[in-house]
Amino acid sequence: MKKFSLVAVARRQLERAAESTGGQAADTVVGGHERVLRQTVVGLTEGTVQSEHELRGEATVYVLWGRVRVVAGEVSWDALAGDLLIVPDERHHVEALEDSAILLTVAMPR
Repeated sequence: MKKFSLVAVARRQLERAAESTGGQAADTVVGGHERVLRQTVVGLTEGTVQSEHELRGEATVYVLWGRVRVVAGEVSWDALAGDLLIVPDERHHVEALEDSAILLTVAMPR
């Protein structure tokens, strides 16, 4: 069993995001490309918009702190710390409405 603090990982990713030119930084804490389940902590500075993308699997976004918006086509969902969003099965992007950290969970089909 492995234990770590998501808060500490999120804090570090936000620090890295603030130092980066793209306003974001990420660290996969569980799984990886070779696993079905993958969990990644992503730090996003205010105003950062991830490029639009599509996933092959199922995904959720859990907001560790801050406020984000997930946009899919004409529909958007805002989320605050403690909120869990089910990512739509279509092209979408994530916007940081303020400095934020999220836990992205993805289950990829084999």
